[in-house]
Amino acid sequence: MTIELLDSTNVIDTSHAIRKTIATPATEVLGRIANLETRLARSAAEVDAAQAVRYKVFVEEMKAQVGPDAERRKRDVDSWDSICDHLLVLDTSIEGDPEDQIVGTYRLLRQDVAERAGGFYSASEFAIAELLARHPGKRFMELGRSCVLPDYRTKRTVELLWQGNWAYALKHGVDAMFGCGSFPGVVPEEHALALSFLHHNVLAQGEWAVSARPELHRTMDLMPSEAINPKKALSALPPLIKGYMRLGAMVGDGAVVDHVFCTTDVLIVLPISNISGRYLNYYGADAGRFSSAVS
Repeated sequence: MTIELLDSTNVIDTSHAIRKTIATPATEVLGRIANLETRLARSAAEVDAAQAVRYKVFVEEMKAQVGPDAERRKRDVDSWDSICDHLLVLDTSIEGDPEDQIVGTYRLLRQDVAERAGGFYSASEFAIAELLARHPGKRFMELGRSCVLPDYRTKRTVELLWQGNWAYALKHGVDAMFGCGSFPGVVPEEHALALSFLHHNVLAQGEWAVSARPELHRTMDLMPSEAINPKKALSALPPLIKGYMRLGAMVGDGAVVDHVFCTTDVLIVLPISNISGRYLNYYGADAGRFSSAVS
């Protein structure tokens, strides 16, 4: 994916536009490009199929550690699955039931739901409560468990996942999104260039500041700013984090090593008001960019 850093003059306040365009989509399909479409899971069977996709990516490919039951069932499952909405990307050209068509997934958790059910997943690694307390009038949404099967890791699929996230955020009046972005491996120093670039250039500050939990905090400030080659640093960033940066996201202070998933995590924070005008126009203030082809 091509990465563009945002010019601060191109960041606009979209909150008013969002409030005026919140509406339930006319169809359950949130977006479509050619044979790919995005929508929420409609059944337990589709959630199960999404968990199977997650298992293929996180366990079989990325070598995450899971318990015996998950290994036997070949499913990535946790307690948050039952309270989240599950965004799907489906390849409708694949014959069979919808469960056979799922090629990508994202897990969405709204603040009101999380507060009733015991909190956000990210709070196990980052001091989310402090961030939320600073914004009592805003609605937050956590994005997590993002994955796409290898053959579908294209710009088209990423665009559809964001189309689904954006349409969902509009429908529920979300003011800010956050979630973990991951680097492979459990040695942060192996990602010194990329982590230091994030620390020096897109660190969340002021009212949006958030840190890794003190007992888990690993410094991201591994290289001085003057030693960083921005072009090389950008090429070293995972595609998901690049995508968030393109939209105007910031990162929290400190990384966390997740030994279960064999990753080094940073917290992505994306206030809706930070979304670049060029991307707001691209996807549409009413999430209509890829929904116009939906019948």
